[in-house]
Amino acid sequence: MRKLFSSKTAVILMVSVMVIVGLITGSNWWANKTNTPPFFQRAVNDITGGISRVIAVPTNAIGTRANSISNLMSTFDENQKLKAKLDGYAQNQVKMQTLEEENKSLKKQLGLKATLTDYETISAVTIARSPTTWQSQLVINKGAKSGLKKGMPVLGDSGLIGRISEVNTVNSKVTLISDTSEDTNRFAITVKGSQGDVNGIITDYDADQKLLIMGQVTESQTINPGDKVVTSGLGGSMPSGILIGKVAKVTTNDYGLSRKIYIQSSSDLSSLSTVLVARTEVGS
Repeated sequence: MRKLFSSKTAVILMVSVMVIVGLITGSNWWANKTNTPPFFQRAVNDITGGISRVIAVPTNAIGTRANSISNLMSTFDENQKLKAKLDGYAQNQVKMQTLEEENKSLKKQLGLKATLTDYETISAVTIARSPTTWQSQLVINKGAKSGLKKGMPVLGDSGLIGRISEVNTVNSKVTLISDTSEDTNRFAITVKGSQGDVNGIITDYDADQKLLIMGQVTESQTINPGDKVVTSGLGGSMPSGILIGKVAKVTTNDYGLSRKIYIQSSSDLSSLSTVLVARTEVGS
């Protein structure tokens, strides 16, 4: 009985092995014929692929989330860097504009300085200008230590803007040609007209039009817009021939007995960051 069971078992095993070998052989033959993987290999591949897909779903989700967070952080950092660069560019632009304005002013002054062959000139910077006295005075950073004296002419980028009225050791006060106070020493000027010179003084300043006024002109010589206006040198407090500006317009009073000459200053009196002081006594 035991032998019979053993024989049956052996037979079954042999048949099973033959079937499996046959299946494998047939599968390989079919795979070679159809260029597809064997059945068992396909079954294993399918099972493995299914397991891989199940595992890949959460893994891909985590990877995508991590990439999104990483990209967001990178974008934030890049944004911060770009903002910092823009702030730097804005600051540099302001600096460049300021330097360009100062450069233009200094270039104009150098051009003017070349015409002042009779004078030694000293460059100075405006350090104080009060809103209440904006059109009448300012303070510069040069004084007696630099050789400045009371009464010396002060020039802007293109012409006379005032005179030294008070000298301290390291700074000085400048009275502007637009000063309209009663006690100021008026600036004596000459209009170079086509029919001859017309002398007078600066009597007023029109702040709205930004024009100097030469009033009470009774001379009959023709004066036209564009005529040059310079210092006359009369009174001895200011050298003659320093450019002030040009005639903007001429008006007459109701009776036609006198005229007002409106003068456009050659220098911008509202913007005087740097000036030149003409030392009329060279070597003093």
